[in-house]
This record gives sequence, C-alpha cells and structure tokens, in this order.
Amino acid sequence: MATSISYLAGRPALVFVVALLEYYLISLNHLVISANSAPNYNYCRPIEANDTDLIQFALNLEFLEAEFFLYGALGEGLDAISPNLALGGPPPIGGHKANLNPLVAPIIQEFGYQEVGHLRAIITTIGGFPRPLLNLSRENFAALFDQAAGFSLTPPFDPYANSVNFLLASYAIPYVGLVGYVGTIPNLTEPTNRRFVASLLGVEAGQDAVIRALLYKMAHWKVFPYRLTVADFTNLISGLRNKLGGCGIKDEGIIVPETLGAENRTCSNVLSADLDSLSYARTQPEILRIVYATGDESVPGGFYPRGANGNIARRFLNEY
Repeated sequence: MATSISYLAGRPALVFVVALLEYYLISLNHLVISANSAPNYNYCRPIEANDTDLIQFALNLEFLEAEFFLYGALGEGLDAISPNLALGGPPPIGGHKANLNPLVAPIIQEFGYQEVGHLRAIITTIGGFPRPLLNLSRENFAALFDQAAGFSLTPPFDPYANSVNFLLASYAIPYVGLVGYVGTIPNLTEPTNRRFVASLLGVEAGQDAVIRALLYKMAHWKVFPYRLTVADFTNLISGLRNKLGGCGIKDEGIIVPETLGAENRTCSNVLSADLDSLSYARTQPEILRIVYATGDESVPGGFYPRGANGNIARRFLNEY
C-alpha cells in the first residue's frame, strides 16, 4: 500500500482514495491482532481506587509530557526548569533538543511549561511521588514507530530530526493523558477533585487538538525519507494504541472513512471522538498497556522501562 501511495504521488484524488482504503486495512489488522493478544488482566472497566490514587496516577503522564516537550523545545528538562518537582526521581534517558521550525518551537515550549504547571498543581493539591525513569531516546521512539508500522523503518524514525517528526512523536503522547482524564473524572467522589481534573483535561485536550491540527495541514505529505504520509503514520499509531489498549477502538487518525467521521459525513478527523462526537475514555490499566508498549499493564517497557509510579501502577507491577 505504501508503494501505491508513492506511485500515485502526483494524483491527489487517487491518493485520497488509497489513504481511505489503507485506513480500513490498518484498522482491521489491528483489531484482529488485538483480539488474539489480550493481556491476562484485561481491565476495560473502571478499577477500584480512591481519589488520591486516581489523580496521582496522572503524574506519570504529566512527567512524560513535561520532559518530552521541554527537551524538544529547550534541550533540557525538569531538572533545569523546576527540579523540586521531580521529587528525587531519576533523570530521563535520551532526551534531545529537536530541530523545530519557528512555528512549532514556541508551541512546544509553551506545552512544556504548561506541563510543569500541571505537575506543580497535582503535587501541591493532591501530593506526589518521584518521577519514574523515562525513556525519551531516539531508539525507543524508533522501536515504537516500527511496532506501529509492522516493519522496521529505514532509517530508524528520529523524533528530534525535524518538526514533522516531532509532531508525530507528540501525537503518540498527550492523547493518552486526555482519554485517561476523561475516564478518571466519573470515578472521583469529591466534587472539588472532579473540578480540578476537569481543569487539567481542558488543557490536555487543547494540546492534542493543536498537534492534530498542525498534522492535518500536512496530512498527505510524505514523511521523508519514508513512503508513508503524515496521515498514514497517525493511523498506524492510533491502530497500535487500540491494539495495545485491548478494549476496542478508542483512537483514530487524522483522516478516516466517512463511516467514522462526524455524523458519518466527514473524512477529516482533527478531533478524535466516538459516533456521537464524545471523547473516548480509557482506564488506568489500558493506559499502562499503551505507554509500556507491551499490551500488558504488569509488564513495563516503552516510555517506562522500570514501570510507572504510584499505588495503581505498582499494584499491577507487584502482580508481575
């Protein structure tokens, strides 16, 4: 299919049709694989946990986003900006300053500082735990994109090479936190905690929307030096997250068939949502399966080589 897209590069209408067909094939492939590779503890319903543990769980993703955005924009992370918020946790592995253009650079810098604010807000309001060990290396992202594509990309994908690559790498991160917050709010018992998490969700959703909008503008561009387009990569990443999450389709790329578009009338998918245009939700175990890239909430890996922190994440690691 990638070869076909390359061959039809000069025929925009046919490229669009091929992209839609490719989305169907990618989605079907990931659904079949997902059905055959469900983890032993396939939690798709909310888990039992108190408000503190549920909100603190989000620190894992906030640490990841803060470090990735700060390194990408500034070449340095939380230890340089606000070291006290790391609470003694180890520094990330492999973070680098990205080669960002004048449009993307200040946006990513803003996102990084916003995540610092989120960390401070959660730690101050709820309490925190040490930053987990994070793997932001080129090698980790390359492995993730190979896993999404289903074959080894040549050369290996480098998230720090340019703005397009960094935005695609960013596409893989904030949305997971967004759907996590959507899944968390209904299970909080205290109204003040619901309001607090809703405030975090609002900014996370905005970040994801900006990233998706920037990528949508380039949807049919080929990602140099590969034969896949920007839209192809978003579909592949979304398909992988659906597969790893193991609880059905809760993730969609930026170009979809009309049957998945808003009111079954659009192929644009700047905002990922269900049939009623409501946000998808994910549980904590689903999120761990995705960010570990193992499909199992008890087996660490991916961005968290030693596992995530907090009572919820450690509960599953203790089972392992």
